[in-house]
Amino acid sequence: MSQAGVISDEQVEILINDVLEHHGYDFTGYSRASLKRRLSRLYSLDKHLSFAEFRYKTLNDDVYFKHFVEGVTVNVTEMFRDPSFYRLLRKQILPNLNTYPFIRIWLAGCSTGEEAYSIAILLKELNLLQKSLIYATDINPTVLEKASNGMFPLSQMKSYSENYIAAGGIKDFSSYYSANYNLAKFDEELKRKMIFSTHNLVSDRSFNEFQLILCRNVLIYFDRPLQFRVLQLFDQSLENLGYLALGTKETIDFSPISATYKKVGTEKVWRKVGA
Repeated sequence: MSQAGVISDEQVEILINDVLEHHGYDFTGYSRASLKRRLSRLYSLDKHLSFAEFRYKTLNDDVYFKHFVEGVTVNVTEMFRDPSFYRLLRKQILPNLNTYPFIRIWLAGCSTGEEAYSIAILLKELNLLQKSLIYATDINPTVLEKASNGMFPLSQMKSYSENYIAAGGIKDFSSYYSANYNLAKFDEELKRKMIFSTHNLVSDRSFNEFQLILCRNVLIYFDRPLQFRVLQLFDQSLENLGYLALGTKETIDFSPISATYKKVGTEKVWRKVGA
């Protein structure tokens, strides 16, 4: 029996192999330290009496398994996070994509959707929204459901508005949403240009060709071999001269794809320039 809140290294391996076999969710390439932390937290919060009980519920209770996925995956995000990154998108990257007749953007690991709505707002302000489509994907169906609703706590709008202004926003941020009790509901016009779908970066394949791929603050939770596999997936999915954007602590340096990419400015953005 596990002590309260403690999952052993051996139990982590048992659980992730069971989950792969029973549910097809592959967490084997995730960083063991962060995975163990999140599993232990879930085990403790849900007050399981034993590891056997935790394991049984995870494998046999579909409702609990949704809760398990939500607990194991990391869903921390905000609108216009890292405003300097969004300034680069606004001033250089998105205007460069204007030469395409249609712009396809993949937002991998979209979580609850704040980043998708941020990008849609930029596209609208650059008069590009009408010829764009944002494919927002995540492994976690629960957060995708929240994202597709387009509703966020009204209490967060002040900080989001500050991020938006720092990112070069040109309008009154509140013009993009309507207050609905304690929630901010974002305009349907923005949501119409988004497709929300489950996609597992570990096991699923490329599903389209994109001019811009964003996967920010996801790879840091993967081990090095899985990071390289995911970067190769992005490379297969990105048109030549397209852009790849990662999180502030992530890089393509030393990866198999690095030789065919060129860094753009001081942000974690690279352009695919070919051999």
